[in-house]
Amino acid sequence: MEIEVLRPTLWSQFGAAIDMIEEAVASCPDDLWSRAGPAPRFWHTAFHALFWLDRYLSERADDAPPPPFESTELDPHDTKPERAYTRGELLAYAAHCREKCICALETLTDQKALERCAFKRLNMTVLELHLYNLRHAQHHAGQLALLLRQETDRGLAWVAKSRS
Repeated sequence: MEIEVLRPTLWSQFGAAIDMIEEAVASCPDDLWSRAGPAPRFWHTAFHALFWLDRYLSERADDAPPPPFESTELDPHDTKPERAYTRGELLAYAAHCREKCICALETLTDQKALERCAFKRLNMTVLELHLYNLRHAQHHAGQLALLLRQETDRGLAWVAKSRS
């Protein structure tokens, strides 16, 4: 199958995952945003999802996230950023990831899809990395939805296809 045929489907599902992360971030109550508990703080789970979405959409394994974000997610000792990121910052990061994803998929060719990805530890093609990245983003969208459901008794609406 040609990438040109898959491209709209890939975008539809990436966009849906980003929509769900955005909705979770936008609807998180202030008292849950930075609350400590057995699970990571809500904002940190959202940041983690966006950081890796951004990173795996990169052409190079050493690309840095845009300011004000740090690369603390790369620390094997689970170091957290020096401060909690704000709702506005994470929504802006989601918008950045959305644009980066659109660009990455628009420039994806059949040849590029079959190349090895830049993340050697993953040992997969660029196409498989996109699917891996999509699964990771949706996994954390699900975590955020569960946290909201547990804390507010409100869930997130399931997004079947990108709203944009």
